[in-house]
Amino acid sequence: MNRIEIEVMKPAAALKAFAETWRRAQSDEDTVPRLAFDSLNALFSAITEKRLELLRHVAEHEGLNTRQLAQALGRDYKNIHTDVAALTGLGLLDRDARGVLSAPFDEIVIHAQVRDAA
Repeated sequence: MNRIEIEVMKPAAALKAFAETWRRAQSDEDTVPRLAFDSLNALFSAITEKRLELLRHVAEHEGLNTRQLAQALGRDYKNIHTDVAALTGLGLLDRDARGVLSAPFDEIVIHAQVRDAA
C-alpha cells in the first residue's frame, strides 16, 4: 500500500524530521513521503472535506480530467480546478501531459502530536 504521512509539528521539529528523512534517503534507506503543517488550521485549510472527497473520487476513478471530475462530483469547474491545483501542489494528485488525474497514494496518515517528544 502506497501511503503518505502528514504531520502537524512545530518548525524546529519539522526541520529535524526533514534532516532525518534526508539522511535516510542519502543512505538508500526506505522513506515514507511526508508533508508537514505548523498547525491543524493550516492542515484543514489545505485538505478540506471537499478536497478529500475529490481525492477519494480520483483514487476510485482514475483517468478523469478536471472537467469530467467536476461533472462527476456535481461541483463548479472553477472550484474543482482550484482544488486540483492545490492538491497537485501538495503532491497528493498527479496530472499527466493530457490533464488526466491520478492519485499516487492509497492512504493518507495524519499525525498530530499532543506533547513534545522527550
